[in-house]
Amino acid sequence: MNRIAAASNNAHTIILEAMGRLVAEGVFPAEPLPDFIIEIPADRSHGDFASNAAMVCAKPLRMAPRKIAEAIVGAVSLEGSPFSKIEIAGPGFLNFFLSSAWYSEVLEDVMQERDRYGCTDMGKGKRVLVEFVSANPTGPMHVGNARGGAIGDCLAAVFTAAGFDTQREFYINDAGNQIEKFGKSLSLRYLHLCSEKGQAIYHSGVSTEELCKLIYGADGNTADFPMPEDVYLGQDIIAHAKLYFDQYGDALADASEEDRRKALVDFALPKNIQGLQDDLMQYRIQYDRWFPESTLHADGSVAQIIEQLKASGYTYEKDDALWFRAEALGADKDFVIVRSNGIPTYVVPDIAYHYNKLVTRGYDQAIDILGADHHGYVPRLKAALTALGVDASRLTVVLMQMVAVMRDGKPVKQSKRSGKALTLVTLLEDIPVDAARFFFNLREANSHFEFDLDLAVEKSSSNPVYYVQYAHARICSLIRNLNDDGITAPDAKDAALALLETAPERELIRQIALLPAEINAAAKQLDPSRMTKYAVELAALFHKFYDACKVRDAESVALRDARLLLCTATRQVLGNVLHLLKVSAPEKM
Repeated sequence: MNRIAAASNNAHTIILEAMGRLVAEGVFPAEPLPDFIIEIPADRSHGDFASNAAMVCAKPLRMAPRKIAEAIVGAVSLEGSPFSKIEIAGPGFLNFFLSSAWYSEVLEDVMQERDRYGCTDMGKGKRVLVEFVSANPTGPMHVGNARGGAIGDCLAAVFTAAGFDTQREFYINDAGNQIEKFGKSLSLRYLHLCSEKGQAIYHSGVSTEELCKLIYGADGNTADFPMPEDVYLGQDIIAHAKLYFDQYGDALADASEEDRRKALVDFALPKNIQGLQDDLMQYRIQYDRWFPESTLHADGSVAQIIEQLKASGYTYEKDDALWFRAEALGADKDFVIVRSNGIPTYVVPDIAYHYNKLVTRGYDQAIDILGADHHGYVPRLKAALTALGVDASRLTVVLMQMVAVMRDGKPVKQSKRSGKALTLVTLLEDIPVDAARFFFNLREANSHFEFDLDLAVEKSSSNPVYYVQYAHARICSLIRNLNDDGITAPDAKDAALALLETAPERELIRQIALLPAEINAAAKQLDPSRMTKYAVELAALFHKFYDACKVRDAESVALRDARLLLCTATRQVLGNVLHLLKVSAPEKM
């Protein structure tokens, strides 16, 4: 039950009905009325909801706003509404105040819905596919992937909570230039091991790490084992080559370059993909599907998309290449889809993949989490979908800005614990998964973010995830101690919830009531950072309530039990939000 939205709609209806009565009575002229807003004022002394109806109606009604407001207040009926009174402020603002019954009903909702509290039916079962991370399987995931993983996973959870049928997907780039480069890199490193110098090092019995140092050197390009510019120089390439050599020796030394590369890619790529899956599981991300790009080539989808684009009338020949008229469909410039050598460019499988999402599999909406460097790519992709007869608005792309990882106020390049380059895995060696997932969702995706490693492990109120988890643990401790003394929260219907009248109590309940609206807003705005901000505010309001209002030693047993139930409801809501974020909700700290 979204009681915030219901109350807002109710206030709108109350005003319209009052104005209808005033027109019928001849107080107001029968004129078309402009739209007016119902909003939550920043200063709650001005009410729980406020409206500018009197101001925007001044011109059509040819009447002073204050006089209009007075007439509306005189004509309203609050019977059966969630409001106890309406007041006029300033030149004619209408301020609505919620009744005690409304606050009680919010807590009743929480205790009835429990784990489902906050969930809505906004999506009405529409099918949404969220694709995120999709890191190249040619090496380890970097810190940007860590941010994209946290944002994408939480956004998918938000869409599920908002009533959408949501799926998570990882697109495996297992075809194209990066795989060619991967195969070339593996082949060169393998041949290094097969060489006389390489075998001498190998048979000296050094560890894989030492072997990497001897062959890899400071920059991956030693004099004895040179590498060209267009290859991967990571230590993982040497490790894969060594592992193949461990098992099969120099069996591929005399094979053709094509066969050697294929054998090494077939050996190493599944291990890399499994590594991605394992690392993401450690990060608490589980996908519904891992979609290989290679399937789009194998089943003819890429070739079919090229033919469909030709048939659309938006292609032309130039310099022996096939171009797409993207500029005619709103993109910044035309682009090549088939090179002069007959090989499709990288964007064609991407077009085929999104066509597969929206047409073949029929998702209502596809959401991609991509790096900010894709800003020019998105309108080109949408232009291609439009040419294919697909409503491009069904594709939404969240562009994510860079992450700067900081320690002691300085940028960090490597893990403190392992001394290795900072990747998703090495990041999780230095900080808890809870902190990583919470911190990466602290800011909107389109904002640059400085990840403070020192703050992430700090056990103080300055650390937002610690602050929220401590609020949950604090409530658990309070409830546990009371339960040990035989004191338990009553059923919501039996509690004297009308006694919860102080400002700290009502501020806390209003924040609890906001959760369904915040989930809807997070889904509409594609902004899961609303969840962390909501959780921090809820924790702050609980701490404020707890410091101001006695629970065990309340003035009466009835008030004690009502406050205990408020604490129980707050614990439930904090737990629900942390569950959305896949952050643990500790009972002790």
